[in-house]
Amino acid sequence: MGKESGPGRFRILDKDLERVANSESAGAQSRRPVLRLGLALIFAALASILAGGASAGVNAGWALIPGVMIGAFLALSIGANDSANALGPAVGAGAISARAGLALVALAEIAGALTGGERVGETLSSGLLGPAQLARDGAATVMLAAMIAAAGWIALATWAGAPVSTTHAVVGGIAGAGIAVFGAAGASWRGLGIIASGWMVSPVIAGLIAAVLLALLRSRIQRAPDPILAGTRWFPVIVGVLAAVLAGYALALSGLPGAGPAAGITAAAGAGAWWLARRRIAAERAAGLRPRQAMKRLFGPPLVAAAMLIAYGHGANDVANVAAPLSVIAGDGDPGAPLWLATGALGFALGATLFGRRLVRMVGSRITRLNPARALCVTLATALVLLGATWAGLPVSTTHVAVGAVFGVGFYREWEERRLHPGAPDAPLPPEELHRRRLVRRSAVLRTLAAWAVTVPITGALSAVLALALGAAG
Repeated sequence: MGKESGPGRFRILDKDLERVANSESAGAQSRRPVLRLGLALIFAALASILAGGASAGVNAGWALIPGVMIGAFLALSIGANDSANALGPAVGAGAISARAGLALVALAEIAGALTGGERVGETLSSGLLGPAQLARDGAATVMLAAMIAAAGWIALATWAGAPVSTTHAVVGGIAGAGIAVFGAAGASWRGLGIIASGWMVSPVIAGLIAAVLLALLRSRIQRAPDPILAGTRWFPVIVGVLAAVLAGYALALSGLPGAGPAAGITAAAGAGAWWLARRRIAAERAAGLRPRQAMKRLFGPPLVAAAMLIAYGHGANDVANVAAPLSVIAGDGDPGAPLWLATGALGFALGATLFGRRLVRMVGSRITRLNPARALCVTLATALVLLGATWAGLPVSTTHVAVGAVFGVGFYREWEERRLHPGAPDAPLPPEELHRRRLVRRSAVLRTLAAWAVTVPITGALSAVLALALGAAG
């Protein structure tokens, strides 16, 4: 009792209570990943239950429940990796917090998937397998094998840090499994050619758009006599145009209002965004920030608007990777069915919300350094190409389009650096100086191209083996 009866016993008790509190806090921290994983599993289970209930009385086949489980997993992984990448530049520039940004991205993903996901879904569901193959019993096996192969390859590539695409993996899986089950005539080679051409062209177009945007941004704002004044004049216009494009595109895809009301809503969205941006910029100027700080803050509203545009376009384009296979597995052949679009949309939103903060690094930091101005050019170019591809019904990769935009910005900066700081004609630059002026890492370019090239054949071969195994088991 001696050591415990003095005044020191209170200090010892406080230390013991502090240890208990710390252990409880550590336990709470360790439970967070488990909680997120549990919520993801609950989502997959609920999606399967709803799909089973919706198909009651319909001969959907044995592949529906496992297909919905795999589809939910794909949707979660797509939302975690692609959707949060759209938000990275805005959060990095301090334009919006991660929590608020992820909530907005989740809403934009849902809106894009539900209003614009049907076009690309039709390409994936009927553009890779002909009507004769879709009507046969093996179609569900083809789609299930493709989804399993895509999920496995994406998980492996993510672990290895390789920049692969869910879209490429799903398309390669459908083609490989289709050939394995139905023979060489089972795949639509014309459809594959159109999709592959879109893959090759979309990053190039994004790179060109990003380079042109950066050139305009530097000439109109950054090199203006008064960059702050130029920014206050141009940035609200950019925000207003982006809001009008998003509103008009969503209304055009949904087909809800007529031409007159749609034009009025589009104009109102653009005017409202322009007014809000002007108020935000006026508040930033009144804060008395230094010019460099003020310029960074001026990029905030356009970055947020561009991030929402990317999230909308991503939801509209990538939801087909989930909805199209599920529609074939279920036997309805309708990738625009609300249940399949909702599975992808909610999976995207939940994946971004639960796992978006755990992204390792932005793709831009691995290829060329991005400040807010260059990030704005990348996000705008990515959004425009995504929306254009979705309108055309072409499944493209959000990551690869963004990578193409980053390449365009980096190569433009290299060209500008050589133009502004050329070496003396009679004194060529040493190799180390030439290497230093390379703002785009060639190793990243080669690694990215290699990952793009191997995804389709690998997932095609893997899904072919799985399709034969599933067919034998079934």
